Amino acid sequence: MSLKTDSSGGSGMSASSDALGDYFYPLYDRLFGDDSEFVADVETKLAQARMTDTVELYLSRSLGIGAISGLSLWLIGLLLGYSLFAVGILSNEPIIGMPVGNGLVLTIIEMLRVPAIVFFSGLLFGSIGFAIGFGSMVAIPYSRASSRKREINMLLTDSVSFMYALSVGGLNQLEIIEAMAQADDTYGEVAKEFQSIVKETEYFDIDYRTAIRKQALETPSDDLSQFLTDMLSIVNSGGDMESFLEDKKEKHMRTAKQEQELTLETLELFGEMYMTLSLFPLLLIIIMVVMKMIPNASVTDQMLYMVVYALIPMIGVGFLVLVSTVKHDEPGDGYLSMGPTEQRTETGQNDGLLSLGLVEQFTGEYSVFDRIKNREGTHETIEVLRKPHFFFRDHPLMTLVVTLPIALLIVVTAIVTGSAPTSWGQLLAKPIWGTVIYLYLPLYITTIPLAIFREWNVRHRNAVLNQLSEDLRKLSSSNDTGLTLLESLKAVSDTTSGKLAREFEMMHTKVNFGMSLKEALIEFNNKYHIPRLARTTRLITEAQEASNQISAVLRTAARASENHDDIERERKSRTRMQIVIIIMTFMTVLAVIAILKTQFIDTMAGLSTGGGSGASSAGGAGGGAMSGANLSENIDVDMLSVLFFHAVTLQAIMSGFICGYMRDADLLSGLKYVIGLSSVALIGWTLVA
Repeated sequence: MSLKTDSSGGSGMSASSDALGDYFYPLYDRLFGDDSEFVADVETKLAQARMTDTVELYLSRSLGIGAISGLSLWLIGLLLGYSLFAVGILSNEPIIGMPVGNGLVLTIIEMLRVPAIVFFSGLLFGSIGFAIGFGSMVAIPYSRASSRKREINMLLTDSVSFMYALSVGGLNQLEIIEAMAQADDTYGEVAKEFQSIVKETEYFDIDYRTAIRKQALETPSDDLSQFLTDMLSIVNSGGDMESFLEDKKEKHMRTAKQEQELTLETLELFGEMYMTLSLFPLLLIIIMVVMKMIPNASVTDQMLYMVVYALIPMIGVGFLVLVSTVKHDEPGDGYLSMGPTEQRTETGQNDGLLSLGLVEQFTGEYSVFDRIKNREGTHETIEVLRKPHFFFRDHPLMTLVVTLPIALLIVVTAIVTGSAPTSWGQLLAKPIWGTVIYLYLPLYITTIPLAIFREWNVRHRNAVLNQLSEDLRKLSSSNDTGLTLLESLKAVSDTTSGKLAREFEMMHTKVNFGMSLKEALIEFNNKYHIPRLARTTRLITEAQEASNQISAVLRTAARASENHDDIERERKSRTRMQIVIIIMTFMTVLAVIAILKTQFIDTMAGLSTGGGSGASSAGGAGGGAMSGANLSENIDVDMLSVLFFHAVTLQAIMSGFICGYMRDADLLSGLKYVIGLSSVALIGWTLVA
C-alpha cells in the first residue's frame, strides 16, 4: 500500500511529516489490524473533519510524533531521576524500611535501587510524552469534526429555509443542491457538505442519489444526516420536494427554539455556579485573615497573594471557558461574494483598513489608475481627519492605537516624576493612588473610547434589523400585487420609516444609475456584514435571479426572521437575570470585604496599638496562648487593605467580562460592565479607606 499523499492537501502537513509517517508505518502495521475499531473510528473522523490524509498515514505520523515526544521526555526523566540522587534530594538510605536482612538480597537491592529509580522515572516521563504526542495528534480530527458539527447544526435551520425558498421560487432538486453548494459564504459548513455532493457528481461520474447517500454517511452532524436521508427518500419516490422542505423548515425552527431553551437553562445553572465559586476566594481570605491573628500560624502572606492575584482571575477565566462551551457566537462573517470567483464588492471584507477599494485591482497597468489611487488615498485621509468619530465607529479597535500610547505615556511620566509609587512599600503607603495610576487610569483611557465606539458600531449595524421582519412582509405584499422586486423596494421605502427603508431607497437609486439589483443587495449587506442579514440577502438574491415574482420567498424570509426575533427576545430576557445575579454577587463581595476592613481589621488594629497597658494587664490576668499577643506583629493592616482593594477590583473586571460574554457571546460587550463595576469598586473603596 502506498502512503504517499499530496503534501499540499487539507492536512497541511509537509513532505517531512509524510516521510515520518512512512518510516513509522511498520509500527502502525504491527499495532493495528485491518479490522481495528479504533482505526475505523479515526478514519471516519478524518472524513468528517475534511482532512485529506489516509488513516494509515495519519496514524503512522501520529506514532512518529508520539515517539519523538516520548523520547524527549524519557531523556528528561532520566536526567531528573539521576539528579534526585546527585543533588541529595534522595539518598542511599532505606526508603521503604522493609527488613530484608544483611545477605545477598540486601546487596542486590542496594546495587539496583538507584538504576531502577532512574529507569522508572525515565519510563514514566517517556510514557507521558508519548501519550501527549500521539493523543494530541489523534485529537485533532475529533476536534475539527466536533467544530464542524456545531456549525452545521447552528446553520441547518436557515439552510433548510433557504432551500425551501428556492423550491418555492421554482428551482428543481439539482438546482437547489447547486445553489446550496455555492452559498458557502453564508451557510459555511452546510454548503461545504453540499459541495461534496456536487463534486462527486461532476468529477467522479456518480449519480446524485448515490452522492447524497454517501454524504449522509460522512457528515459529522446527525441532524444533517437525517435530513439528507429523508431528502433521498423523497427523490427516489418522486415526492413533492416543496412540501418536504416546508415540513423540515417548520421542524428545524421548533428544534432551534428548543435548543435555545436548553442553552438558556444551562446558562442559568452556570450563573448559580458562578455565584458560589466567586464567593470561594472571599471565604479563603476571611479564614486566612483570622488565622494570621493566631501566633505561629502557618498562613503566610504569599498565600493571600495567590488567592487575590491568581485564584480570582483563574476562576473568572475558567468560568468564561465553561460558558463558551455552551454559548457560541453566530457563525459566519456576514459578507457575501458576487460569485464563484469570490470577488468582493467595494464594501467587502477584503477591503482592509488601508484598502482604497476597486481601484487597487487596476493599479500597475496604466498610470491613470496610479494617479487615481494617490488621489483616493489623499481623499480618504482627509475624510478620516474631518470625521474621525465615523472612522472609529466603523473600526472600534483602532481607538487602541491612540489610547494605548496615551495611557503608557501617562504611566511613564508619573514614574519619572516620582508621583507614582515604584515599590511595594510605597504602594502600601498610597494604595488607592498607586492602583489608580497603574490600573484604573490605563483601564479608563483604553476601554471607555473602545466601549463607546464598539456599542455605537453594534447599534449602527443592528439598526437595520429592527424592522427587517415587518419590511419583508411588506415587500411580499407589494410583490403580490404585481410589482417587481425593485418597484417593491421603492414602494416600501416611500411608506416606511427607519434605516432599512432608507437603504431600500438607496438600492433603488443605485439600480437606476446602472448597478444590477444583485450587486446593490450584496453591497448593502456587506456595508453592515451581519450574518443573519447575509442569510436573508443571499436568499433574496438567488430567488430574484429566477423570477421577479418572489412573494412566497419573501414570506419565507420574513418567517425565518421572525423566528430569529423570537429567539433573540427570549435570550435577552433570560440572560438579563443572569447578569443581575453576577452583579449582585460582586456587590456582595464588595460589601463583605468592606465590612471586614472597617469593622474587623481596623478595629482589631486599633485595639492592638491603642490598648496599651490595659491590654497587657488583661493578658497578664488571663494568661493563655493569646496573652500579651500584639496584633500588629501578626498581620500587616496596610498590606491587607491593598489586597482587599485589588481583590474587589479584579472581581469587578472578571465579572464585567463574564456579563458581556453571557449577554452577547463577545468579550468586548463586557467592557461597559467592566467600566461600571470597577468604578463602583473604586468609589466604594475610596469611601471605605
